[in-house]
Parts: sequence; C-alpha cells; structure tokens
Amino acid sequence: MKMIKKAITLSLGLVMMGGATFAQSLADAKKAMDAEQYQKASSMLKTLISSQATKGENYFNLGEVYLRTDEIDSARAVFTKGITAEPKYALNYVGLGHADLKSDNAASAKTNFDKALSFGMKDYQTYLTIGKAYLDQKTPDYAASLPNLQKADELDSKDKDPETFVALGDYYALQKKNSEAYNVYLRATDINPALYRVNVQIGKMYREAYAFAEAEAQLKKATAADPNYGPAYRELAELDLQWSYQDPKNGAARRAEALTNYKKYLDLTDKSFESRLRYVQFLVYADDFVTLSNEVATLNAPDANNPKTFIVIRMRGYSAIENKNYPQGVQFMNELFARKQDASRIIGLDYLYLGKALQNTGSDSLAVVNITKGVELDSSKVEDLAEIGKKYYAAKNYDKAIPVFKKVISLNSKNPNMAMNYYYLALAEYVKSGAKDRAMLVESDSALAKVITLAPEYDPAFLYRARINKAIDVIDNPETQKGLAVPFYEKYITLLTVTKPEKAAAHVKDLADSYNYLGFYYSGVDKEKAKEYFNKTLAIDPANTYAADNLKILNTPAAQPKKAPIKK
Repeated sequence: MKMIKKAITLSLGLVMMGGATFAQSLADAKKAMDAEQYQKASSMLKTLISSQATKGENYFNLGEVYLRTDEIDSARAVFTKGITAEPKYALNYVGLGHADLKSDNAASAKTNFDKALSFGMKDYQTYLTIGKAYLDQKTPDYAASLPNLQKADELDSKDKDPETFVALGDYYALQKKNSEAYNVYLRATDINPALYRVNVQIGKMYREAYAFAEAEAQLKKATAADPNYGPAYRELAELDLQWSYQDPKNGAARRAEALTNYKKYLDLTDKSFESRLRYVQFLVYADDFVTLSNEVATLNAPDANNPKTFIVIRMRGYSAIENKNYPQGVQFMNELFARKQDASRIIGLDYLYLGKALQNTGSDSLAVVNITKGVELDSSKVEDLAEIGKKYYAAKNYDKAIPVFKKVISLNSKNPNMAMNYYYLALAEYVKSGAKDRAMLVESDSALAKVITLAPEYDPAFLYRARINKAIDVIDNPETQKGLAVPFYEKYITLLTVTKPEKAAAHVKDLADSYNYLGFYYSGVDKEKAKEYFNKTLAIDPANTYAADNLKILNTPAAQPKKAPIKK
C-alpha cells in the first residue's frame, strides 16, 4: 500500500513538474514576444506545440507572433490548427478575427469574434484580445475596441492582470489623449512594476509631443531596470533621431547615438529578418546610406511573393539612388512598381526616388511625371519638383521651367516657403516674354506680387517688378509712359540704401539703372528731381554716359523763342 501511495505521489509530482515546466516555457515565450525576439519566441512555441499538441494557447501565441511580423496567412493557418487541437479555446477564433481585420474583412472578423464569445463570454481574456485586435489595424476601430476593453476590465474585477490597463492606455495613446493614457498606464505598473513596455509607451507619447527630455527619462527607466530590454533601445533610437532635427547644434551627435541604440536593439532582438527590416528603414530616415547599402545587400525576404519583399526592393532602390548608382536605382524602382499585388502600398516617396533616378539618367520628362505624382501624394516634398524647375531655368529652358513651377505652386500654394518658386516662375516668364508679350508680363508681375507678400524685403522682386512694369508701360503707352515702374524702383532703392545698405556695393549697376529710370521719368514732370536722380547715378558710377548726357540737357537753358515782328 505504501508503495502504491508512493507511486501515486511520484506520479503527481511528475505531472505537476511537467505543468510547471510548460507554464514556465510559455511565460518565457511571451516574454520573448514582448521583447520583440520573434524568432526566439517562434522557436519556443513550436517546441511547445510539439510536446503539448492539444493546448490551444500554444497555437494562439504562435499565431500572435506571425501577426506581429505581418505573416497573415501563416497566422491564420496556426489559429485554424489551434481550433482543431482544442475546439473550445476561444482565443484562436479571436486570432482568426484579428487576421481578418488585417486583411480588411471586418464582417468575417465579427463572425469569428462572436464565435469566440460563444466559448469565452465569461473570460476577460476574450474581450481583452478582441479589443486589442480592433486597435491593431491600419485604421483603429476605437468604437468597437472600447466596449470590449471595458468588459475585460469589468470581468477582471480584482485587477490581477495589468494587460487590460496597458490595452486601455494604448487605446487613449493612439488617439493622442495622453493624460488619460498616462493615468491608465500607471495603473498597469502599480500591478507589475516590471512592465517595461509601459515605460516605452509613455516615452513614445512624450516623444510624439516633442517633450524629448521627459521621453528620454522614461526610456532610460526601462534600460536601467533591464539593460537587455530591446524595444527601449529602439524607441531611444527613434527619439534621438527626431530630437536631432529639433536640436541642430547637437544633431550629428544625436543621430550617431540613434544608430548606436538601434544596433543595440538589433543585438537584443536576435537580428531577425523583421528587426533588420525595421533597421534598414530607420537608416533611410537617419541618412546613413552607406550602412544602408551594406545592410540591404544581405537582406533577403523569405520568397518573392512575401509582402516584405516589396520593402526590401524599396530599400534597395533608395540605397542605390542615394549612393548615386542611378541606373541600378531605376531598375529596382521599376521592379517595385511592377509588383501589381502591392500597388496600394506605393507611397509618394517611391515616385520621388524614381523621379530622382530618372533625372540623373537623362530622362527629365519622365522624372517630372514621377516627381509630380510623388508631390501630389506628399505635398511636403514639393521642393523636389522645384529642383527640376530650377534645373530647367539654369539651362535657360523656360518653356519647361514655367509649367514645372506652376505645378509646384498649385500643389503647395499655402507653403510660406513658396516665395522662391514664385520668383523663379516670374523670371522665367519675364525672360520668355522678351519684354513684349503683355499677357506673360502680367502673369510675371502677379507672381512677383506673391513673392513680395511672402517676403516683403526681398529686393530682387521689386527690381524685376519695376522692369516688368516698365515694359508694360512701353506697350500700353508708347508715346508718353505713365511711370508704372516708379514705386517699384523707389522701393528697390530704399531697400538697398536704407534698409540693407551693406548690399549696395554689390548692386551698383542695378542701382544706377534704377536712378536713371527715375531721372528719365521725372525729367518730364519735375526737372529738379530728375537732376537729383541722375546725380545719384554719377555718384556711384561716374562713367555712366546716360546720366551725364541727360544732366547736360537738363542743365542747358532752353533757347529763347524769337519775338514776332511788330506789325505796323
């Protein structure tokens, strides 16, 4: 009898020990997932599935790994196997619904969520996971997410699981409701102070609000508590990069620190394909194209049809173009655009890079077409199109420069930095007009009026507006000009002699021309004022024959008319 009891006790001990090993292994897998060590987590979960094939939770977590790495089909297959292994385990139905949402199939997602609730209506985890799924899509469905998260909170009445509060914090943070998010996140850390993801999320909130010092403090709390927590280093890298643009004095140092932190993140997240893929995208924003070239050369997607292959090709194209290998850049970007299955993923920057490569391989017309498309999708990149306009202008190809600058202006007319594009448009139209095409001169004048509105002290705009109005005056009033150019020449002179006198020495010819025009105009209405302007010309340009000749005429007494003879 004692032997039987001993055997039973030993048997129970083994069962309990086996359960503890399983629980510990699953906990380790979840910890690896949280630390974004997806290859490690995947390997651990596959091992668990081999040894615990009827446990639906193993399949669910492996499916979650696939969802996080955007392998939707693999996730769906694993969730389906999980349902076969343990039909009443609700979360695999939630996983299928989550995959549906990522595939833009909300109706199918709702069906799967309802099925999950039929098995797990009293389990807060079911509602929590559904609520998180509604948040984890391109356009979060806040209205559908919140009731599920609130129900999860209600069912977990003793607040044992901090993940409910983390999810509620994410719900508010995604909507930029930072105060609400912060308070809920703190409730999560009250339950588990070792939830370093919360520090990362709070740090991200601060970064997005441009509170960089506060963001850094939160992230360093995580790295101080756990120096091996990779996501904190990734977020520090993102912070350093964004901070570098707001702090030009320390910009180079911060970008270098950003790259160091990102490399730490890679080292701590098993350098999986997914983490390396994120790294190469980060390198684009960090302007480290030499490193980018080295990285993309050895980065290969699992197969040609994998959605991530699209990003790899994109990064190779960007890298080739930034490293001035333009023909190869055109090749990669054409390959990117040829992927019809990924047509919806094309962004403005793709068109801009292709345009840049085409421009540098001599295909200017195609470059304009592609850069224009890029700017239409992202108006903040309008200066890329303006650069082509400037190239045409410098080559004196005004016929091509004019429509490009018009397009630039039409795509981003409210940009306060648009003054120079109006200016180049005006000059191209002025030169093309030959001072004879009145309609084009009027267009040029209107563009310069915009320049003056945006940059009231930009003196070249007044000089050219004066010249344009002088030409219009000659066309409209060939016999006696009305002085349309007078106010613009006067303003130009004031800007160069009163407002910015340091510029006068470099613009002697333009000042002399301005004084001469005013002298010419006033010689017909105010001879003393005309003499004053011609004398100003000679003061800065003593050899100016036009001013000297006109002064002689103005200073010569008019001949006295002969008196008519008295008739007797």
